[in-house]
Amino acid sequence: MDLDVIRRRFETPDEVREMTLGKFEVVRIGGQMKRSRRSIIVATLAVGLVAAAAASDVRPWKPAPISSPRFESHAAFDPRTSEFYFVRSSPQFSGWKILVSRCTGTGWSTPEPPAFAGDGVEADPYFTDEGRTLYFISTRPVDGAKRRDLEIWRVDRDDKGTWGAPTHLPEPVNSPGAEWFPRPGADGWLYFGSDRPGGLGATDIWRARLGATGAWTVENLGPAVNTPGDDYEPLPSPDGTRLILMADGDLFETRRTETGWAPRTKLGPEVNQPGMEVGPLFSPSGRSLLFARDTLGPDSGEFFVWHEQGPEAWPPDCPPRAEMRGHTTE
Repeated sequence: MDLDVIRRRFETPDEVREMTLGKFEVVRIGGQMKRSRRSIIVATLAVGLVAAAAASDVRPWKPAPISSPRFESHAAFDPRTSEFYFVRSSPQFSGWKILVSRCTGTGWSTPEPPAFAGDGVEADPYFTDEGRTLYFISTRPVDGAKRRDLEIWRVDRDDKGTWGAPTHLPEPVNSPGAEWFPRPGADGWLYFGSDRPGGLGATDIWRARLGATGAWTVENLGPAVNTPGDDYEPLPSPDGTRLILMADGDLFETRRTETGWAPRTKLGPEVNQPGMEVGPLFSPSGRSLLFARDTLGPDSGEFFVWHEQGPEAWPPDCPPRAEMRGHTTE
């Protein structure tokens, strides 16, 4: 898949740099099986394809009223409350805002801004495992000064579930450039994308760690992960052995080895389609992946779930199936 256009522009000092990924066109070339192949090989291949399709299944996830004609992306399930946080933007994928929907007895509630919402563009919500902290990006003012670039923030809540005031992460995590998609890994590093100087391409994947002295260390993930192109969103798996990344409008993966991250590979056509794929989220088990896709139609951006390792009861039903049958859940 080739990236036709990556356009960045500043509209006014009060507005964020908008990133628009152009439409994509893919030419798939496939050969036909020769008639001289033995029928038993054909039958074996057919069984294998059926089994693979059953084990690796991509389906739309469009619950009302989360799904809309606008662009929905960047999902995050609250591990404490099961609320659903996500980003809604224009059909052209601009003007990002974080919204939250609550699971009620009749389904998901009408999405609304979370308690910590601020001015400007905000996106990429992500909870830590215990649900005490949420990371996100924002152009909200810092110390009263208006910002044009997206920066990494975090917000914590107390034992009663009340959100505090968001905290702007310091340099060198944030930079004079733009940052996005902050995702803590099981290895103690915070992974994110940035267009800061010193990378291998226009935008790169970086990671940061807070040391014992309170100072941050930031490093580039290197050429196995980054390219001369645009590498935006890193998602570590729950067990830390795998990294999904969005680059040039497609989703890729890399595996951890004894010497670092292996060279990345592109996910298959069941995931990567002619439209952009963005904002991946692993299920808690790591067996499934929720992501958004530009459908290139009236629905704009919609969520899709990839049950890579077979069926899994995720994303969760709302209301839960037991409640739908008239029973209460424990």
